Amino acid sequence: MHIAWEQFTPFTAISGGLLIGLASVLLMAGIGRIAGVTGILAGIFTGLFQPNKSEWSWRLAFILGLAVSPFLYSLFAELPAIDMQLDWSAILFAGLIVGFGTRLGSGCTSGHGVCGISRLSPRSIIATIVFMAAGFATVALIRHIL
Repeated sequence: MHIAWEQFTPFTAISGGLLIGLASVLLMAGIGRIAGVTGILAGIFTGLFQPNKSEWSWRLAFILGLAVSPFLYSLFAELPAIDMQLDWSAILFAGLIVGFGTRLGSGCTSGHGVCGISRLSPRSIIATIVFMAAGFATVALIRHIL
């Protein structure tokens, strides 16, 4: 394994972590909601069929903020290169598996890993351990066994 130390960016990593934490705290303190991205996104699609404007508007603003943030970042620094070595069918399949896992685990990495652990939720701590272990096992299996 090769580690590209020239691409190690502690300032941007710490800044990103602080911004994620700040957004989570503001959402919880402001409207009492957990910043779980899959739950927020699912609420947008649910809102299309069962409109609730007060719920739909903050969810849309949150998702738009996620989508716009790389463009804002690019005003100050160059975006890192992305090298996807998979075809679109594999990416779509992986997305479906992740979506299934978030429904099965009642949340995603942001909901459980960021918000749940910070609230000392036992369910979130266990969920985070399980999906991190599953991720480690998947990488080990694909890269070193297959």
